[in-house]
Amino acid sequence: MSGAGKRDRYAVAGNPVEHSRSPFIHARFAELTGEALSYGRLSCPLDRFAETVRAFSAGQEAIDTAAAASPLAAPGPARGCNVTVPFKFEAAGLAQRLTPRAALAQAANTLRFDPPETGGWQADNTDGAGLVADITVHAGVALAGASLLLIGAGGAAAGVLGPLIEAGPRRLVLANRSPQRAQALVLRHAALAAQHGVELADSTLDAAGSGFDIVVNASAASLQGAPVPVSGRVLRRGCLALDMMYGPAADAFLVWAREGGAQGRDGLGMLVEQAAESFLFWRGVRPPTAEVLAELRDALAAGRP
Repeated sequence: MSGAGKRDRYAVAGNPVEHSRSPFIHARFAELTGEALSYGRLSCPLDRFAETVRAFSAGQEAIDTAAAASPLAAPGPARGCNVTVPFKFEAAGLAQRLTPRAALAQAANTLRFDPPETGGWQADNTDGAGLVADITVHAGVALAGASLLLIGAGGAAAGVLGPLIEAGPRRLVLANRSPQRAQALVLRHAALAAQHGVELADSTLDAAGSGFDIVVNASAASLQGAPVPVSGRVLRRGCLALDMMYGPAADAFLVWAREGGAQGRDGLGMLVEQAAESFLFWRGVRPPTAEVLAELRDALAAGRP
């Protein structure tokens, strides 16, 4: 637990970031664990991500700060940040050290501002652990032995592919509009897939296949308001179809999933679980998640900010 004098500062960095629910999540984690911290939003110009994050780490960049535990304590130093679209690849390059899962993904969604004398900044990628936890714990769907389709080959897909492989699906197909990006990502994960006995393949969107047990949309289609980029034949009736987006951005995907006879799920549970992994990485404390996820769903249903 932090001392009572000052609250360490954290933020979510991205563009856009104004509607991020991460400040609510981390404020609740702080309350539930007794950690003294504040957490806000850091809007980064598309051409000034590194500059903006470095300014925040040095205490030179203001953030939209959320309420947190120990509200009477003074603001303290910046200790880290989460990173969202479109900066996850760039974030990995800001750190002097990468965790194994960030190194494999070559993308990061979490930075910890460790001082130079302890090795400098460290980057992690908690997206995959968050997705696996949401699928297996909150959705109650087994990944082991399943056939899984992962749509997209950008930063979101790169962050989750390794942990999905480690969960032991029988077959995993990575489908993307650009075959070269999918092929490169599959090649980088080939040894891990062989180690875990997973049949790993890349595909174009049109040739993704059919009848998957689990379909995960990691593409930018929902964020851009575009149609679901694969045919409904990828859905096995009763399968789990999960979009990493949440709120209105995920609505079209959820309708598509229901019409295809699938169990549609948004990315809210993944958001909470990956946040818990980040919190653990920063603070050494794993916060409870079920209560926070339930509160967040209630807030969204009621239209509360």
